[in-house]
Amino acid sequence: MTSQRRVISIQPGQPASDGAGVRLNRVIGGPGLERFDPFLMLDEFSTDNPDDYIAGFPPHPHRGFETITYMLEGRMRHEDHLGNVGLLGSGGVQWMTAARGIIHSEMPEQESGAMRGFQLWLNLPAKDKLGEAGYRDIPAAEIPRITSTSGVQVVVIAGEFDDGEIRQTGAVQRPHTQPQLFDLHLPAGSQIAPRLADGQRVMLYVYEGLLELPEASAQPVSAGRLVRLSDEGELHLASAHGARVLLIAGTPLNEPIVQYGPFVMNSREEIEQALRDFRDGVLA
Repeated sequence: MTSQRRVISIQPGQPASDGAGVRLNRVIGGPGLERFDPFLMLDEFSTDNPDDYIAGFPPHPHRGFETITYMLEGRMRHEDHLGNVGLLGSGGVQWMTAARGIIHSEMPEQESGAMRGFQLWLNLPAKDKLGEAGYRDIPAAEIPRITSTSGVQVVVIAGEFDDGEIRQTGAVQRPHTQPQLFDLHLPAGSQIAPRLADGQRVMLYVYEGLLELPEASAQPVSAGRLVRLSDEGELHLASAHGARVLLIAGTPLNEPIVQYGPFVMNSREEIEQALRDFRDGVLA
């Protein structure tokens, strides 16, 4: 009999503020990052009060990792010191590779209405941390969306979705961390069993509704909670009443993680160099 992935932990996000005062829910980030390798941070922003987001994220630096912003509702404008300009709209994704350095801003392109979405930080292997920086806007129309035979809608942002009946390659692929990023919309009474490689770290973030976990004895997981699963076994998800869930999986790098604010490197010396480079105007 094939084993199921075990539930290791269920944890709520924590209220936080970032940028120039944007209110958000910090799902992962801070101490204990190695538990989530190769992922470094997950923030959720969800509000229809412009006071919570209008100040945005003025120019700030990054080095050593990638940022993935997935917008459910709203509009944000990206500008960076490399000359990239992009508009992130509802259903779209912004994939930015900070690598050796990028200074960018993310400012709301609206003065009212809802702003909902997520930002995920994905680590880079040591050999790529000082590589070329890059930026890509992926509009909603370019992100594959499929519906399983049980009626589950899947937005395939990164990796490859495979439930044994449907296979769909996502908008982005990464060879080293092999990130799988799916937005699952489970209608009431549906279930789904995404296939994931053994050895991958797997997390589920419920952002609407109630999700039933693989373990029969576990209570349904409510919105605002992150589930960490074991690295091996099959995954079966179900929802009696309906749920919307981010499925996040990736291959750990198993390298040292040293973070100081927007810089993520492998040693303290590399962090100190990043600070000097930013101070001296030679970050990139």
